[in-house]
Amino acid sequence: MTITKKVTFIAKKDGVKKMKELLTAMVKPSKAEDGCIFYDIFQCKDRPEKFFAVETWRDEAALDGHRNSEHYKVYKSSYEQYCEDKYSDELEVLG
Repeated sequence: MTITKKVTFIAKKDGVKKMKELLTAMVKPSKAEDGCIFYDIFQCKDRPEKFFAVETWRDEAALDGHRNSEHYKVYKSSYEQYCEDKYSDELEVLG
């Protein structure tokens, strides 16, 4: 069963540029991971401090592999100083 998530990040006012760099750096290596079906980062045009990661993984094992990857560890150890708020939603694909 696939897992689809939307993770919302609200960057601190002085952290927008760095947050964008950290999140953008996640895209290419995440897409190359075994079990990644979809992975992209979005930034709101009218609220540049607001970012979304939308990701779909083949299964829980693939998502666990992502969470144990080197690029995820770099992001995880760095993002909090630039982020005001973060929350995620698990999504159900309809249709």
